[in-house]
Amino acid sequence: MNTFSGVSRRAGLPGSYRLHRDNRQRSLPLLVGTPEAAKAGSAPEIYCTRKDTVIYGARRRPANSTNGVGSMTKVTDMTGAVSSAIEDGQSVYLGGFTHLIPFAAGHEIIRQGYSDLTLARATPDLIYDQMIAAGCASSVTFSWAGNPGVGSLRAFRRAVEDGVPTELAIDEYSHFGLVSRLAAGAQDLPFLPLRTFVGSDYPEHNDNIQFVENPFGDTPGEIPVVPPLTPDVAVVRAQRADTEGSAQLWGIVGEMIEAAFAADTVILSVEELVDTEVIRSDPNRTLIPQTVVDYVVEEPYGSHPSYAQGYYDRDNEAYLAWDRQTETHESTEEWLEEWVYGVDDRTEYLEKLEVEQFLDLQPQTNYGTPIDMGEY
Repeated sequence: MNTFSGVSRRAGLPGSYRLHRDNRQRSLPLLVGTPEAAKAGSAPEIYCTRKDTVIYGARRRPANSTNGVGSMTKVTDMTGAVSSAIEDGQSVYLGGFTHLIPFAAGHEIIRQGYSDLTLARATPDLIYDQMIAAGCASSVTFSWAGNPGVGSLRAFRRAVEDGVPTELAIDEYSHFGLVSRLAAGAQDLPFLPLRTFVGSDYPEHNDNIQFVENPFGDTPGEIPVVPPLTPDVAVVRAQRADTEGSAQLWGIVGEMIEAAFAADTVILSVEELVDTEVIRSDPNRTLIPQTVVDYVVEEPYGSHPSYAQGYYDRDNEAYLAWDRQTETHESTEEWLEEWVYGVDDRTEYLEKLEVEQFLDLQPQTNYGTPIDMGEY
């Protein structure tokens, strides 16, 4: 054993470590070090108790290893989950609103060469632009499309307007309209009424938005309704879960709960796996139950360049760079070749990022006030 700034370390690059901070335990397959060491490019694996440590690289955990956090019933890697759950021609919903966007899953779908997919998502930002550019999609069901805070999705537009690389059909709704479709699917309803489309021109352009007579009064006489959306596969993310798939989320939840309940098959991707006792200690934070989850994947930084509340911030420069990179289909393919096809998995993707990016993405700490759940 060597010492490094007062912290024990081991040479070499073995599997994973446990980070102990503020008397809580987080199991992350990542390398850490002091900011000075990270900038110097050294690569120790640290068993750490310091608060000034920062994540600066990634290490694999062996597939199906639970690292001491329970059974292995549903745990797999992203390669296995995607290959088992998805087939060409299916409808696939990638959840996540603003944060917890499953970029790692989208990249794995691209790598495995899927095509003719109906991609559904409330905000098909960069990840769907990348999947469209790779030729994965034949249609998109969505409620807003753009590079948030930057502009248009260039690959999306090329596919819709010019059929490059393939023709792309679109099925567009308001945010609440799309979420209502998921809610109808989650509740096994034939349709769901909503007032959103009263006075809107959406119904003129979307045959899935219909009107029914109000059976309970004259106002309104007719009410818009939308049909259920039941994806073949949904990929949803959470900050943490146990190995059975009971997932806890905080921050913006978006439509991930509805998507998980509406889909036939659910891949759950999390920043970290924790013991079931951790989940049971805070039951109100468990928003996706294990009963709807089929596959559990531990994927640290699986949402980069979006963010995971409390784990890492949004990589704004990546969104700006994507706009520049995608000016042509050829330049977009160059990016895919380097960052998706050119790596085997998310770990290799993370290893290509600069040290400074990990330093810049570390969030400020803001703990919630503990409560007493009581014992019953």
